[in-house]
Amino acid sequence: MSASAWWLTGILILAVIGLIATVTALIIRTYSRQAATGKENLKGREAVVVETLKPQGTVAVEGELWNAESESGTIEVGQEVIILKVKGLTLSVSKKT
Repeated sequence: MSASAWWLTGILILAVIGLIATVTALIIRTYSRQAATGKENLKGREAVVVETLKPQGTVAVEGELWNAESESGTIEVGQEVIILKVKGLTLSVSKKT
């Protein structure tokens, strides 16, 4: 094998090792993250009112409809709210300021 062939082989080996190291790091980072799903992670998120809250109604959170109860009076359709807490399947919300 000529000198240029050894040089090219060395570069290819280093490139493959770099690719494997990058993919491994991405896999490790993915598995080390905590899952961000479920009602436990709704607190602090924004929602949009789809049925007037007087004080109870319905809001949409990331495409899902939830029963909600306003802690800040009547809130009209289309207004944005902040989720304060989750009680069973009902969200306690207040107007977004």
